[in-house]
Amino acid sequence: MKVISANNVNDAFRKGVDLFRSDVNFRRQESRNGTTLECIHPVTTVYEKPWERVLLEKTRDANPFFHLVEAIWMMAGSENLRQLTHFNDGMKRFSDDGKTLNGAYGHRWLNTFKLNQIETVVSMLKKDPDSRRCVIQMWNAVKDLNSSSIDIPCNTNIYFKIREGELQMTVCNRSNDMIWGAYGANVVHMSVLQEYIAARLDLPMGKYYQISDSFHIYETEQWEKIRLIDFDGFYQQLPMYYPKKQVPIVNHPQTFLYECKYFLNCLPVNKDLELSIADCNSISWDSFKNNIFPFVIEPMIKAFTQHKKRDYVESYREIERIQAEDWQEAAFAWIKKRQLNWEAKHGTGS
Repeated sequence: MKVISANNVNDAFRKGVDLFRSDVNFRRQESRNGTTLECIHPVTTVYEKPWERVLLEKTRDANPFFHLVEAIWMMAGSENLRQLTHFNDGMKRFSDDGKTLNGAYGHRWLNTFKLNQIETVVSMLKKDPDSRRCVIQMWNAVKDLNSSSIDIPCNTNIYFKIREGELQMTVCNRSNDMIWGAYGANVVHMSVLQEYIAARLDLPMGKYYQISDSFHIYETEQWEKIRLIDFDGFYQQLPMYYPKKQVPIVNHPQTFLYECKYFLNCLPVNKDLELSIADCNSISWDSFKNNIFPFVIEPMIKAFTQHKKRDYVESYREIERIQAEDWQEAAFAWIKKRQLNWEAKHGTGS
């Protein structure tokens, strides 16, 4: 077992890349999606500060708009594909029917097993803070084992326990792409779940352990670019660097799940329509009790929508309104890259 101990996701990303730079740590392994470099042993990533969840490395080019909305989508218990495709059209290729995602984590947390697993875990830990029985399951053997579905859960189980006055979380993963899964999407999604349950218990977040059985990368052009990153340049302040001003995802846990559902239900994408600024303005942002919605999500979805219209002046104006420096920094870098690519292709500075 390889163990990557990291301060935050950016520190983990650097150490993960270093792991694959050495030939002695991996083997070439074929998969249904192409050739991978797979670590010889399973890998456990230990996050000391799981709330520092936004990947800022520019070569990886993580989409912060999609990752944040997808986390909210999970907490709402949704499996609706269309609620995500405005922010990432590529999600369509993971759907069996063009309407839903079979392996949707949040739907399995809240709906699949005829049990609200999140609420059950909260209740168990309130009753017995020493419990070792608090397991949330995403893997459904009846539905997933030997399944032909395009999308079955990569993360299979989550364990929660209270130790030293903090909520610790361990996530088990059967197949983990380091670049696209582990240090991009997974850390956002799972840490939001951890933050919510910790808030319900009135506890601070403890360590987040991610156990990846098949920890791998795909041999692609992007990996070649990432492999050549000068970490001494970008990461010279790590593992200590992370933007200081953050906005908690959950500051009013009693209404958080309801507000996640309300937000998604306000999006016209449910009716196969594109999101517009008018749609964004029609949402009652002042009614949210969790600050992440008016302080971060509102300007982020407006900035993204303006980007899709190629109105970068307005997009940057919205980014300036984001009150969390980590999401703001990531949003600016992602939009800036798209603007430069667009202008290089079309020869315009608009």
